[in-house]
Amino acid sequence: MADKSDYRITTAAGAGATDALSMQTAGAKTKYAVDTSLFDALVDQASGAADSKQPAKTSTRALKQRLLQPDDDDIVFLSDMLDRRLTEGQGEAVVEIGYDVTGADMGLKNDEVGTVTETLTNAAQAPEVNAFVQLLFDSAAPAEDAQEVTYARQLGDAAKTKSRAKNSGAATQTRVLQYLVRRRPANVEEMLELRVAVAGNVDAGKSTMLGVLTRGRLDDGRGKMRVALFRHKHEIESGRTSSVGMEILGFDKINGAPVRHTDARRKVGWDQVCSRSSKMVTFLDLAGHEKYLKTTVFGIAGSAPDYLMLMIAANAGLAGMAKEHLGLALALNIPVFVVITKIDMCPPNVLDTTLKQLTRVLRSSGCRKLPIAVSDRKSVVMAASRFVSQRVCPIFQVSNVTGEGVDSLQTFINILPMSRPVVAATGNVAPTDSALPVSEMSSPTSAGDSTTDGEADETLRYDINEIFTVPFVGTVVSGVVSSGRVRLGDTVWLGPDFNGKFTTTTVRGIQRKRADVQTGHRGQSVSLALKKITRAQVRKGMVILGKDEQNTMPHASRTFEAEVVVLYHSTTITMRYQAMVHCGAVRQTARVLSIVPTDSKEDIGQNDTLRTGDRAKVIFQFVRHPEHIAVGSRLIFREGRTKGVGKVLRVLNPAEESQAVHAATKGTMVFNPRTEKMKAEALRHRNASLRGNA
Repeated sequence: MADKSDYRITTAAGAGATDALSMQTAGAKTKYAVDTSLFDALVDQASGAADSKQPAKTSTRALKQRLLQPDDDDIVFLSDMLDRRLTEGQGEAVVEIGYDVTGADMGLKNDEVGTVTETLTNAAQAPEVNAFVQLLFDSAAPAEDAQEVTYARQLGDAAKTKSRAKNSGAATQTRVLQYLVRRRPANVEEMLELRVAVAGNVDAGKSTMLGVLTRGRLDDGRGKMRVALFRHKHEIESGRTSSVGMEILGFDKINGAPVRHTDARRKVGWDQVCSRSSKMVTFLDLAGHEKYLKTTVFGIAGSAPDYLMLMIAANAGLAGMAKEHLGLALALNIPVFVVITKIDMCPPNVLDTTLKQLTRVLRSSGCRKLPIAVSDRKSVVMAASRFVSQRVCPIFQVSNVTGEGVDSLQTFINILPMSRPVVAATGNVAPTDSALPVSEMSSPTSAGDSTTDGEADETLRYDINEIFTVPFVGTVVSGVVSSGRVRLGDTVWLGPDFNGKFTTTTVRGIQRKRADVQTGHRGQSVSLALKKITRAQVRKGMVILGKDEQNTMPHASRTFEAEVVVLYHSTTITMRYQAMVHCGAVRQTARVLSIVPTDSKEDIGQNDTLRTGDRAKVIFQFVRHPEHIAVGSRLIFREGRTKGVGKVLRVLNPAEESQAVHAATKGTMVFNPRTEKMKAEALRHRNASLRGNA
């Protein structure tokens, strides 16, 4: 058996130490080039770290012999290797071949590439692997090969790709092959899923970009492809998104080709797209106008996206709400990649100014990102494999009219790694060495629970962010399974209501992307049909919790303690300050009851006030009704634009809540749930009477 260093594999979930990556000046659209030597060093370090964890194997056959002249033992060896790497990569991995055991060039020839691909395909077809192999990049391939123009041919003759200059010394470089290996799911429950939030300033081309990606056709320059994504009549009339839209893009089980639910010839249902796909990408189309910021914040915080695609118009730059959306992603630790649109209509000097401004902001002390310009297939693969570190920020330049750069963006989205644990066919969570998943920030668990304990040992928590009434079905809720799993027929808790109580209900149906499933696993976005529940009994921000053996009703509270950091505030924040709090799917106004500074500044300790940049432990109290908040959840509080971010430390019980209210009011008021309920009812009747008189 050969030593593991015979091959190089970069898993989709692997995270390597990232050095400083520089961007070179060479013109407007190709101004920033990728430092390939630094990327090669990162690949070496990541491969060596992963290989050192596996036991060494010895054999007289080198990897090149196994690939070019395989026997049955070689196929078994390669199958075991792929199976192990797919398990580490949560179902997918990027395999790099080009070096032997000593690190020397394998010297692969043109006629040997097909043999290597066939051998890997045969190894991936083993029953224990059940995966497909797709060649992503060949360092010796022409600059414009069949793979590079695949998307252009799909879009039509109007889409033309521009040839890129090759390195003059490419003939003497090592020939490197990079393959995408991905398991074929047995059913929709095992399908990989990524959630990508699409944000940016108004008129940046967000909906048009999604229309081009999910429809497979180019735009006419007047927003033709965005119309199908709008949900309301006023959106079509104004051309601006005002709600959280959703679109899907699948990649099939054969060779990773795109699977769209609509094209020029026919329409395909979402359930059919899921049955044909090995990986599903869900795009969340967010509003870009400032007056819809509340909706955008709810979409980012409540939908638990894995990544955020920040759209920037080349002729406008990083302006308006784009900076606000970038700050939200940084506050929630969501990895960001940037797409610069409208490059076909932007003068080179304006594009150059936009790139300079974007680079300056990303490298600032507030962002601490490493911007990388992605221009060819090699940089796409390298950026995607390093993107899991969250410090790398790929930058794409695309045109929805000419199709330039769209193929690179689609390939990047296809090979984006999973940022959270997924469920394998056995029902256990696949192991991973990555950090705490981004999607679990809204309702986190410990790192040990996410990697060692099975989801069957966790208590179900399902956050509701959408509510529907379906004819002949009843009330249907949509959301994300934060922990545990939900099965068809389970009896669960639904709540809290306006009085903080929970109701018992039964799950009568489960759908994932409109396809019927039996189980919803952790990290998946599913829809649940609830039995004997009316539309008026459910609201956004409620949760569905699993029942324990004692059948104890969960506790909801109006007060919680959080450690916060003030990002920006024009004056000072004191006790009784009110702001809108976003914590996962929860969105409600809360007041500040107490401030305990954690900084060493003397003036904060004396005045109990917070200014821009200050850090403190703050007790919040919801103004309207109790909520079920998970300890460790990330929160955003704002008054207009974002004011601060924080993390929930603990939820106060009724006795602690009464003491906090007593201390905040200096003994003039003691919290009484019955009194608060009576006040809320009186206010509701007063507002109803005012509306009747009007």
